[in-house]
Amino acid sequence: MPDHVLVMGGAGYIGSHACKALKRAGYVPVTYDSLVTGWQDAVKFGPFEQGELSDRARLDAVFATWQPVAVMHFAALSIVGDAMRDPGLYWRANVLSSLTLIEAAVAAGCLDFVFSSTCATYGDHDGVMLTEDTPQRPINAYGKSKRAIEEMLEDFAAAHGLRHVIFRYFNVAGADPDGEVGEHHRPESHLIPVMLDAIDGKRPALTVFGTDYPTPDGTCVRDYVHVMDLVDAHVLGLKWLHAGKGSSVFNLGTGHGFSVREVIDQSRIVTNRDVPVTFGPRRAGDAVRLVSGSERAVRDLGWMPTRSTMRDMIADAWRWHQSGAYEK
Repeated sequence: MPDHVLVMGGAGYIGSHACKALKRAGYVPVTYDSLVTGWQDAVKFGPFEQGELSDRARLDAVFATWQPVAVMHFAALSIVGDAMRDPGLYWRANVLSSLTLIEAAVAAGCLDFVFSSTCATYGDHDGVMLTEDTPQRPINAYGKSKRAIEEMLEDFAAAHGLRHVIFRYFNVAGADPDGEVGEHHRPESHLIPVMLDAIDGKRPALTVFGTDYPTPDGTCVRDYVHVMDLVDAHVLGLKWLHAGKGSSVFNLGTGHGFSVREVIDQSRIVTNRDVPVTFGPRRAGDAVRLVSGSERAVRDLGWMPTRSTMRDMIADAWRWHQSGAYEK
């Protein structure tokens, strides 16, 4: 009988793709989602359990029903601007709810835990190639909440033997090449889907904030990873734990990143359409260049990111943009 894996936030963008990857790897993904930001239409690869992350009784019942061999935790609020305006919301929704989840997992004897964290835990290391040993100095409640969850996992490992793998990354892009699931936020805030909306006439233009940065083309550079490469890493992390290799942290990135202009240029090539663009001043707090390496993940997990080229990420996102959507 296949092993069940409880996927927190499995009806969201990354979580739904993780469910597909888990099913392909021979697991049964059990989605647990409140549907506040997730979509029931995205649950296609295994059972669905609706509930709040903070509801301990509901979590206990789900653990008892499915007896999962592991938890994969994607559920979180993740809009940095909102975190700056309402930090209490992020501490409650991300940290307190994750504590409830971790306690429920330990109580159920489910001691393998894969956590989707963020490179925002490092803070502003402009122009530095991030590694897992880069000091963590988060600058907003989003990054701080993720770092706090990482620290909770360490404490529960020491006290209860909770084995964990933590993944840190920047921007996720693209969609399932088969078109079964994709990115569908309301409202949308990520660069590539916003740009595709502009190409498709769903918004007037894409605004580029700052063209005078000390980069080859004057625009900011950010790291991106294709969502399918990202979730493949999470499955490898799960297998790492099941092989008894112990807790670890892995960064996932390309090591070089892409400028805003590069993203725009690639979108023109992929879609064969012009991108309506307006230019604005720099935004306060925007770093020049944020990139992460992934040497440890490649070496230890055998991770091979095959789709994390900008052309592939935009092509898969564009295909989903044209034909895919969720209604509920």
